[in-house]
Amino acid sequence: MISIIYSEKFLQHETGYMHPEQPERLTAILDRLKTSTVADQIQWLNPDTSRNVIKEIERVHSTKYIESVRAYSTRGWGCFESTQISPQSFEVACLAVNAWLDGVDTVWQLVRPSFVLSRPPGHHALKDEGMGFCIFSNAAIAALYALATGQIKRVGILDWDVHHGNGTQAAVENVPNIAFCSIHQSPGYPHTGKSDEHGKFNNVLNLPIAPGSLIQDYCKLFEQKVVPFFKDFHPDILIVSAGYDANQADLLSKINLQPHDYAILTDYCLQITPRILFGLEGGYELDSLSLSVLETVKQCLKVSV
Repeated sequence: MISIIYSEKFLQHETGYMHPEQPERLTAILDRLKTSTVADQIQWLNPDTSRNVIKEIERVHSTKYIESVRAYSTRGWGCFESTQISPQSFEVACLAVNAWLDGVDTVWQLVRPSFVLSRPPGHHALKDEGMGFCIFSNAAIAALYALATGQIKRVGILDWDVHHGNGTQAAVENVPNIAFCSIHQSPGYPHTGKSDEHGKFNNVLNLPIAPGSLIQDYCKLFEQKVVPFFKDFHPDILIVSAGYDANQADLLSKINLQPHDYAILTDYCLQITPRILFGLEGGYELDSLSLSVLETVKQCLKVSV
């Protein structure tokens, strides 16, 4: 069994005509999962809205920025770089954070992987600025929330989205009990994530990868770098910023992964710990996106059933 945290309200964040980060990303994944051979092994959960989510968001973002997102939503429109704000965006972005926090709780309690199927994504969002389609830094907020529970002492964050998780790194690189690793196309947006950045506590591992790379290149990095990095750190929980835009079919990158390759990447993660929270980041070609998420879910079920 795997828990997937989802709400139809995630569809209400509007980005405009032809914007890559569309609600159809989620509906394509939903359709794929609910008609799959593993549909009866999925537990669907709604995000909890009872907690003070603003307090959790303030672990990463300034009050001024949070209020500016709220103000843009109230006005009905706004924009931070490529991140569009519509009337429901503030509420939906807060709900997405709640879903990631629920994911932490679920993974910890059940000792098995969970998946947060939410939008907007978060790994580019900075303390005072949204960017790269992201509003709030979901993965970083979830990691800091995990430590604040008192039960979770060490958190790993793996970002396999094709773009460097600059917002996540900025939020956690000075936190000794969080280890962050990003494998990302270079050169490429947001033009950050150099390999010589190691964090204040040697807790950052950036692995730039060249355009045209294949699963064999990823496997080499996972075996020689990623898995040893996290095993040496001994995380109690692993948070995966699961972007699927490294697919060959995705027009926002030049990496040549195929959907079934994400089963391989998922298996590497499961070698680190069974307590894994996967949370959706990028991935914009609907067929390859939905197939890739299904491959992640199926691989988790092979281990947890």
